[in-house]
Amino acid sequence: MNLLENKEVSGQAYSGEVVYIYAFDIAYDMSREPLKELLGQPVAQFSVDTSRRSPRHLFFYKPQMLRLPPCERIGPRGPVRVERAVKLLPVGAISITVRVPFRVESIQELVEFHDFKFTNGSLQDEVWRLAADVCRELGPRMIRPIPNLEEEEAYTVFCIESPLRDRDGSVIATERWLEQNRREVAAILTQEPDEGRLSNQEATESTSRYLSYYEDDLVVIDWDAALLVDERKEFDETVYIMELANLQLAELEAYDRILDVALERSYRDLRRRPIRDRRGVIAELREIRIDLARFSDELSNITKFFGDWHLARVYETIAARFHLADWHRTINEKLKTLDNLYEMLKHDQMNRWMLMLEITIVLLFIVDLMLLFMGTKK
Repeated sequence: MNLLENKEVSGQAYSGEVVYIYAFDIAYDMSREPLKELLGQPVAQFSVDTSRRSPRHLFFYKPQMLRLPPCERIGPRGPVRVERAVKLLPVGAISITVRVPFRVESIQELVEFHDFKFTNGSLQDEVWRLAADVCRELGPRMIRPIPNLEEEEAYTVFCIESPLRDRDGSVIATERWLEQNRREVAAILTQEPDEGRLSNQEATESTSRYLSYYEDDLVVIDWDAALLVDERKEFDETVYIMELANLQLAELEAYDRILDVALERSYRDLRRRPIRDRRGVIAELREIRIDLARFSDELSNITKFFGDWHLARVYETIAARFHLADWHRTINEKLKTLDNLYEMLKHDQMNRWMLMLEITIVLLFIVDLMLLFMGTKK
């Protein structure tokens, strides 16, 4: 197909929404009692309906969530209706999603939606203020809250309504459409205003991980953003999978920071404290090991949704993009180091107790001999 034909195929108008996902680690843990209201809005349990073939007893992790009233903002293209939702995770984290609708004449126009700005500020600043408000109201329920919000883990999903059609109104298979618009899709995912500057290698690599279940759906996953083509009613389930993976990445980073601080403090205490004062270090290491084991189990629990095979493939693909397995391996190595420190200190403590016991036995033996000698002398 020549260039003119390609432009004709991709010349349709595109509509849909951009979903901005922000994950914040806000506390070491959260109270488990259900929350009824937050920010003046009712809190309910999130649920996802899947339409594709899946087992009868499909398991989805269902966090508590609230939807804020829609609001209007002035964006680069005029007034837009903004929808916001907050999900509460028991691992001490929140996930904020912001949905902004769009209608563009070419997919290249979506590049400007990466860093979306309003006339009164940026979307990121507004999300930070919302996260701060949530933290303030959740204060009594948070266990060991984070003093200051760390940098959020952000991810952008460009959701385009299907079916895709050419100028003649004929439906185009999404995989064929991707092949014809690979460079433009790569530009959207990499936030490159001029797709002509991208090398063929980068265009191919950025769009290499894609999945399709039907002829009219497609998801292309990259490190910082994803492109989703599907019916509007099907957006939520795929976006939710990406939201959980993004949240898992944010929590693994927080988990890694906790371990770094614990190891650094342990090494410092071991060097400075005399042997007799190491009982506090042992107790602290034991507490950290137990807490982090529970933390790891809860973090894994939020991604047990593999009943739906297509969504499982989506999760596996985005997990590979995020290098979640590498994060797990790094953290497991640090946990092993923490375990070795704990076992070493316990071994030293046991040796000291055994030495004290042996000394006590020897002293008792000497006392017994002295008493026996004194009795014989009398």
